[in-house]
Amino acid sequence: MAVRHMSIPLKDEDVQSLELGDLVYVSGPVFTCRSLLHRYVFDEGHELPFSTLGRNCLIHVGPIIVKENNGWRLVSFMPTSSIRFEKWGARSVRAWNLKMIIGKTTMGAKTAAAMAERGCVHVSPQSVSPNLWIDHISVKDVFLFDELGTIEASWQMETKDLGPFVVDIDARGNNLFDRMDAMVAERKKTAYAMLNIPEDFEYTKLY
Repeated sequence: MAVRHMSIPLKDEDVQSLELGDLVYVSGPVFTCRSLLHRYVFDEGHELPFSTLGRNCLIHVGPIIVKENNGWRLVSFMPTSSIRFEKWGARSVRAWNLKMIIGKTTMGAKTAAAMAERGCVHVSPQSVSPNLWIDHISVKDVFLFDELGTIEASWQMETKDLGPFVVDIDARGNNLFDRMDAMVAERKKTAYAMLNIPEDFEYTKLY
């Protein structure tokens, strides 16, 4: 496991060098995206109202931000579960030329395949620390605030050593959680054998 400090916009060689389990900190411009922005662009056919050329890192998050002194103040920031957006994951990687997606948990096989095709990674928070991250983020702009609302709007942010995040899908489409699931399944067989529990044992279903 390596600890990596990455600068955005990310380059191909940056993401190709990342391995599953590496810890990542990011610095540079990012944008936020949740369900309504995906739907607005991919389902309803609108153009994304900004360029991702210099900000090829997307964060699945609905930050809490308030208007203050002709600007914006970030109150809380915690990425949400990326698997919720699997429906649009592969399209967002390809259409927006993404090199990194930040979000809790992981994403599915279609998104992983697009990441392997385009050279993109998914990274997940190592911990739940919404208020610890605030000092590492400044709000620069917002798009579609009136159309989508404060949580679902796309916030443009500048980050400085934001993290740590764990690489859970690498640029070759390998998935850390899939590997962990396989390891758990094997160790479960060993544990069952030690405890004389039959392999076809099922827990009681309460419903």
